[in-house]
Amino acid sequence: MTEPSGVAHRTPTERRALRRVAFSSLLGTTIEYYDFLLYGTMAAVVFGKVFFPSSDSALGTIAAFGTLAAGYVARPLGGVIFGHFGDRLGRKSMLIVTMTGMGIASALIGVLPTYESVGIVAPILLVTLRVLQGIAVGGEWGGAALMVVEHADPHTRGRWAGIMQLGTPFGFLLSTGVVSLMTSLHPEAMLTWGWRVPFLFSAVLLVIGLYVRLQVVESPIFEEAAEKHEQRRVPALQVLARPGRVLIAIAAGVGPFALTALTSSHIIAYSTSIGYETADVMNCLIAVVAVSIVFIPLFAALSDKLGRRRVMLFGCVGTIAFAFPLYMLVNTGTIAGLLGGLMFAQFLQNAMYAPLTPLLSELFPTRIRYSGVSISYQFASLIGAGFTPLIASSLVASFGGSSVPLSLIAGVTALVSLLALAITRETTGRALDWEEGADTVNAPARSDTVKPSRA
Repeated sequence: MTEPSGVAHRTPTERRALRRVAFSSLLGTTIEYYDFLLYGTMAAVVFGKVFFPSSDSALGTIAAFGTLAAGYVARPLGGVIFGHFGDRLGRKSMLIVTMTGMGIASALIGVLPTYESVGIVAPILLVTLRVLQGIAVGGEWGGAALMVVEHADPHTRGRWAGIMQLGTPFGFLLSTGVVSLMTSLHPEAMLTWGWRVPFLFSAVLLVIGLYVRLQVVESPIFEEAAEKHEQRRVPALQVLARPGRVLIAIAAGVGPFALTALTSSHIIAYSTSIGYETADVMNCLIAVVAVSIVFIPLFAALSDKLGRRRVMLFGCVGTIAFAFPLYMLVNTGTIAGLLGGLMFAQFLQNAMYAPLTPLLSELFPTRIRYSGVSISYQFASLIGAGFTPLIASSLVASFGGSSVPLSLIAGVTALVSLLALAITRETTGRALDWEEGADTVNAPARSDTVKPSRA
């Protein structure tokens, strides 16, 4: 089986279209993750004081991370909703809706009243908008990933997907940079108006992102499949009809998401609790992003050559081995220890995360791919990252400030991903234009001419 003619043999126009799609997905993902990750940073720095005042600062932080988890809980719902319509109506239209929803929700957070002004209404409104953020980002990633993967040819999917996945570190860099700038304000100014500025900036990013996203064309593989086969069943139900495939896809993503949560959102609260200055931690996090900017595209492209599994397994094994040394370095109390530990952890996270986009895309057939990829990715995100800061903060408080539970979280979640990958065959180079009824987990790999074997 071959890819559709519009993908395998490219005209100059099609090559320009692929570059435009890749840039659009990169920009859109950057904006979406700026908005989504900004909340996590603010939850660690400000929200515990502004929306959840308490005489115990640790309890305020735990409550703030609870609202952070609400966004992750909503992400699978967004994956189901936008996956459903994305598989029926197309990828592009859903990406317009997700970007608009995220931008509006984020800008509204910037104008929310505080607990001091309206009492319990303030955190309720905050949680509501966080849930809307989660729904939007739940549909964004799958659509952006498929727009790139389904435009690319079989042996360069990893490379092009790596460009799209740079949106995550760019979004984190942008959000952390803006927050770092705001934390340079007087503490009183930061608590009164400074924290609002990064959220209001989302409105500007929304306008830019929509302009670029409207210029791209629909996925050629989706259009061809839509012409041949009418979607009669609910895509999510078709996805869940093969639970083994979904569980493997979810488990493969748990490790990188958990490590991300520990070394981004939670590390701010943990490191400041053991004596680091907030500004120093934020500066270290900005520096750590450079690792992802280099190694996400590198590992993604490497997965085209070596295979998705091999690259991800390297990251899993490395994370298990480094789980305790990571916090030993952080606990030295030195900037060098903190920076060194976070940079190497990010390197390992990139190895687990970078091949995930093409891996998930190659596990599902075209007519349910948006739903399958979104549901798998977002449940992995929920399990790996959604509750990790909340659980980590609670365990650290329960164990008297010990970092041992944090190391165990990193190691165990990486082991979960390792086991999932160990029972999955390689998917690299697999044709995408196949229909349901094939066993994608055990299908032959690295072939553009062999159709996946029937279940």
